[in-house]
Amino acid sequence: MKHTVRAALRAVLALSAAHLFAAAPAQAADPIKVGMSLALTGTGAPAGKMLQAAIEIWRDDVNAKGGLLGRPVEVIVYDDQSNPAQVPGIYTKLISVDKADLLLGPYGTNFVAPAMPTIIQNKRMVISYTAIGINDQYHYDKYFSMVPVGTDGVNAFSKGFFEIAAQQNPKPQTVAIIAADAEFAQAAAAGARQELKKHGFKLIFDKNYPPSTTDFTPVMRAVQAANADIVYAGAYPADSVGLVRAANEVGLNPKMFGGALIGQLVTPIKASLGPIQNGIVIHESFVPSPKLSFPGLDDLMKRYQAKAAELKTDSIGFAFVPFGYTNGQILDQAVTATKSLDSDVLAKYIHSHTFKTVVGDLAFGKDGEWAKPRMVLTQFQNIEPNNAAQFKDGSKQPILWPPEYATGKMIYPYADARKK
Repeated sequence: MKHTVRAALRAVLALSAAHLFAAAPAQAADPIKVGMSLALTGTGAPAGKMLQAAIEIWRDDVNAKGGLLGRPVEVIVYDDQSNPAQVPGIYTKLISVDKADLLLGPYGTNFVAPAMPTIIQNKRMVISYTAIGINDQYHYDKYFSMVPVGTDGVNAFSKGFFEIAAQQNPKPQTVAIIAADAEFAQAAAAGARQELKKHGFKLIFDKNYPPSTTDFTPVMRAVQAANADIVYAGAYPADSVGLVRAANEVGLNPKMFGGALIGQLVTPIKASLGPIQNGIVIHESFVPSPKLSFPGLDDLMKRYQAKAAELKTDSIGFAFVPFGYTNGQILDQAVTATKSLDSDVLAKYIHSHTFKTVVGDLAFGKDGEWAKPRMVLTQFQNIEPNNAAQFKDGSKQPILWPPEYATGKMIYPYADARKK
């Protein structure tokens, strides 16, 4: 009887062990969840869809080589509908319901700001997309920003603009600033006020317009009446279109016009505005250029552009796709090196290492910003109507600044560029 009991016990233990060994691979194969909020509908959708496409290409690439820590990667994206009020609830859900292992996003300053209290409260690490100055108030050690403003902060959207303006002969003297009464545009305008003082320019017009504005003609008539040599604008995508069209309608004719016109980072907007953009000078985060060619970038952009029509996204995508993919690359390298998903461990590693990415070698400095700024100043030149393909090689939007990346010279004054 005792032998029978012992035999039965051994059988049960063997069966239990078999179940445990059988369960182990299944547990190891549970996906690593990367969660984020993105604007997939509403005014922020052009950028949001590009970022989603980029992170999904990265997911496919990392899974093709075996995933992270031997586990497949799953990307969870929720549409915040271009509404900042939706963002905190999304990150609460990602953390508490979806149990996301890693967090990215959201896209843009206005959306990242409301996410921060939730992220900080839960002590989670996050890499945002193209948000400016978010960590100035928090100094949170687990926040990183995927945008090349670096230590220049919001001034990155005007630093090169006024530096180039000061080099012109005869030097312009007066400045008008027009900006949306919303977070990013106001931050860009604040930076412009600081930068113009460095070069001795005089600010003679400084006005805001409500974010709900749809008719920009009165706005630009007021700017025109100020008769400033330089007109600097801080605007969101829809505003950018409205301001540029209104400037053309009223015959705005300063010596220099442009600024932080975010809409013109998106190819369909550039194509739709066509020649009326000629002469406008804007900062960009990334443009096609032989001087901004890094390992893996060409392959990524070819793969993205091949599926852009199917995805109904920007046909070229340089403004956002490289940064979306880079966020994935940073997660990959940090998780692989540390063999950890712990936010504290990952944040310490990211702060102390340089990463090989499709936007070049990248390190982070104070408050999680790029250690070295790399915004570029560009000018629209010789633009043709209704032609998205003309923006594919960068020749119609040469880089003016910084000097090490320059691929062309500014046509000055603005009126001369308008004639071409």
